[in-house]
Amino acid sequence: MSTDPPQAPQVSREEFDALFASVRTWGRWPAADRGAWNRVTPDHVRRAAALVGDGTVVPLGLPWNTQPGPDNTKPALHYMSDLGDAEPSEPATHKDFLAVDYHGKAVSHLDALSHVAYRGQLYEGHPAREVIGAGGARFGSVAALGPLVTKGVLLDLPAVLGTDWLEPGHAVRARDVVDAERALGVGIDDGCAVLVRSGRFRRRRERGPWDVDAASAGLHVDALPLLATRGISLLGADGDSDVRPSPVDGLHSPVHALAVTAMGVPLLDNLDLEALSAACAQAGRYEFMIVVTPLNVPGGTGSPVNPVALL
Repeated sequence: MSTDPPQAPQVSREEFDALFASVRTWGRWPAADRGAWNRVTPDHVRRAAALVGDGTVVPLGLPWNTQPGPDNTKPALHYMSDLGDAEPSEPATHKDFLAVDYHGKAVSHLDALSHVAYRGQLYEGHPAREVIGAGGARFGSVAALGPLVTKGVLLDLPAVLGTDWLEPGHAVRARDVVDAERALGVGIDDGCAVLVRSGRFRRRRERGPWDVDAASAGLHVDALPLLATRGISLLGADGDSDVRPSPVDGLHSPVHALAVTAMGVPLLDNLDLEALSAACAQAGRYEFMIVVTPLNVPGGTGSPVNPVALL
């Protein structure tokens, strides 16, 4: 049997622009720079808390990655700035330094609404050139988002298909999302966070790293109208949600443009979903409470994160 990923239909820019207009939520919320996080109310948080059963806590962030590779062209920095001998007094202290250019393929991070512009516009139609400057973002900053607590749903595609992973280039279509809901016994509904597992990091562990900018499993753009109809608040993946090569002519990250810029849905990129996959399989359920706490960076276009799922 062929292991080649299924071919996804190509989408023209005209078709994409019509799709963009169909899922756009501009003008819906007064607190516009929070986007779809406005959907999550205290009732959503209480219902999410009710999903916690035995109290299993699963971190979803990758280890801090300082090793260069084909999927880490801008390694994070970590070095010791104090080995305990800077001051001759007790107790000794040890300090270290961290720095990262986190928008990439190697750091688990959140994309805020200021991160993605399409045709020169951010979410709500703000001109990117007017609100993004040397001091950061004046609209759509990650500081406007704050923490998110809501119901999470894991679409574990390899578990549904009986494979170890999806091959790079495999496009997840709208019908695949519906089939996964049915197979896993989950429902994507208003305010929830959707996490899509392709098995990227299991494949990386067994086959080695590769250039995920050139080829990665992810969502086809035809899945976004379904997610828009369901009213999600957050989309995440063990990749960056986009299938590559892109099916849209002239656009390298069309799912980013639809989710962030049209729908106001922040993205979680590069999550480690392997432990969550195992925990959900053991629990026999693929719904859980998720907690996302980005750094409070005024003007920031996103933040490194280590979200947690609670079962």
